Amino acid sequence: MVPSALSVTFVTDKITEARDFYEKYFAAKASFDCGWYIVLKLGGTANGQELGFMEPQNDAQPYAGGAMLNLTFPDVDATHAEISGRGIVPAMPLEDHPWGDRGFAVVDPLGTMVYCLTPIEVADEFRAFQVDLS
Repeated sequence: MVPSALSVTFVTDKITEARDFYEKYFAAKASFDCGWYIVLKLGGTANGQELGFMEPQNDAQPYAGGAMLNLTFPDVDATHAEISGRGIVPAMPLEDHPWGDRGFAVVDPLGTMVYCLTPIEVADEFRAFQVDLS
């Protein structure tokens, strides 16, 4: 069975902080908001990638970190310039990586590493690890 979409919902008591962060740095807009649960569309369009934030319900444990969101952009250099221009200091610098991307990372208010990247050519030492699924 293959899902047709994937989304992530973070259980947190920092919904307002998360919303402000993603609105400011990733042009997010709420597509659903009942106060204790919001769904944000990155880029603010119906086709945007989706993130959810929910206050703890029914004894759910709040998210405690340990995840990394990977966001792919057509031009990560432009994304870096735009985000940096809004005042955030990247947690990881913008640089090329031999496994096949050029990227940088920022940290959201929940402690999630948000890795922004553009694919580039994989270096020879990582080529053997690629698997063709076609």
